[in-house]
Amino acid sequence: MVAIAIVTLIIGLLLTYVVLSRVRSMPCPIWLSWLVELDNPFTKTNRAATIIQHLGLEPGMAVLDAGCGPGRLTVPAARQVGPDGSIVAADIQSGMLRRAKDKTDAAGLTNVRFIQTALGEGKLERNKFDRALLVTVLGEIPDQESALQEIFSALKAGGILSVTEIVFDNHYQSRETVQRLAAACGFREKAFFGNRLAFTLHLERPS
Repeated sequence: MVAIAIVTLIIGLLLTYVVLSRVRSMPCPIWLSWLVELDNPFTKTNRAATIIQHLGLEPGMAVLDAGCGPGRLTVPAARQVGPDGSIVAADIQSGMLRRAKDKTDAAGLTNVRFIQTALGEGKLERNKFDRALLVTVLGEIPDQESALQEIFSALKAGGILSVTEIVFDNHYQSRETVQRLAAACGFREKAFFGNRLAFTLHLERPS
């Protein structure tokens, strides 16, 4: 009976979050971080290894993991750029940053810096990054234009922003929506992977 009550409670909390998140933009709560860390079994597009592979990371690169959550992409990205490279992992929630830091510490990584910020607040360095990641995060941001403009300014000329969206996410953003928002900030489309329901869109800051 106790087990049934616990499962019922978890399902109830999950459904409450789903309903609320469809009404307003809100980040994934800390208690659901375990769900964020899982690769979606129904599509390869959102798998960490696939996203990193498409990004073409090289040793020495500087990477922004925007809305890093519990560090699902932070760790493999940090390994790819190596000790001469650097990662800035940014998230609005301190609890998510703590989980991400625990992961990087456990992996022995020393090339990751953590920043607690809402994208669009202007805390990111300008002309700093070769690559930026925005994985199922865009729909959680209230001021999307300000967030994308800040990322645009934080990238070096020729730098790439990788945006991943999957329809299973409560805050799913269509390809057309991402393209429209990105174009308004000065981005141009560089590459597209996947399909309309699950995709990664590479957006370049023109040289």
